[in-house]
Amino acid sequence: MMRFLARRLVTTIPALWLILTMVFLLVRLVPGDPVRQMLGEGARAEDVTQLRHALGLDQSVVAQYGRYLFHALRGNLGTSFRFREPVARIVLQRLPATLELALVALFVSAVLAIPAGLLAAQYRGGVTDRAVNILSLTGLSIPNFALGPLLIVVFAVKLGWLPVSGRGGLAHLVLPGITMGLGLAAILTRMVRVAVAQELGSDYVRTARAKGLTEAQVLLRHALPNSLLPILTILGLQFGTLLAGAIVTETIFSWPGIGRLAVQAIEARDYPLLQGCILATATCYVIVNLLTDLLYAAADPRVRL
Repeated sequence: MMRFLARRLVTTIPALWLILTMVFLLVRLVPGDPVRQMLGEGARAEDVTQLRHALGLDQSVVAQYGRYLFHALRGNLGTSFRFREPVARIVLQRLPATLELALVALFVSAVLAIPAGLLAAQYRGGVTDRAVNILSLTGLSIPNFALGPLLIVVFAVKLGWLPVSGRGGLAHLVLPGITMGLGLAAILTRMVRVAVAQELGSDYVRTARAKGLTEAQVLLRHALPNSLLPILTILGLQFGTLLAGAIVTETIFSWPGIGRLAVQAIEARDYPLLQGCILATATCYVIVNLLTDLLYAAADPRVRL
């Protein structure tokens, strides 16, 4: 197990370096001048030149990249142009909110998708299977930017059951968690249905039924555990997608997370802050994929080989 973990850690190092490089280059493609954004269009040329020199933006891209990589390896992501604070501190303050929202969305999707997928697999080809397929297709067809405002109008404005926006108690997590979780639930339902249905046709399942086990025991004790690898794959990949896709949901619900912070950084042409937001999201994605690989090894020891 330790050798497997060591191999996976080694492969993440080039991935993180590529992420650092791509983040630096892609941020430079954002149109606009951060100095003009900070000083205004009517600023004097001397002030513009002085501030650009103070921020290091008058250097070549290669020099800026070398400085950025050197400081990033030491944990220094620079200072935000807009907030005048270290980027690492700002990102670490906002990251827990995004992770909290993503975990709630993942929980919502698992609670909805696993039972629905099991039912669809058990009664495949029947009315239940077709109903689950229709519901999952509906969930895939509704984007977050449409579902979020719809939930706000119904449950916050009309019924007054839940808060409209902001971060507070559990009530503030319901609407954004459902908004992010329904799309993942639709994908996960189909994956659970396919994986479990394939296992239900195996010889060991027929043997379990011949021993007199109930259908619930066959599903939960035999078919579902042996279907975990593709399910874990979807959960791991989609968790990273939730982190990246939180931009829309956090903006709709004014959720103080990384996604909303990235939008503010784009509006202000805040290069260091935007780099920090993208880097934090990408690093979390790499870590989640590493943890998924470890869960593979725990669920199926053959993966270690």
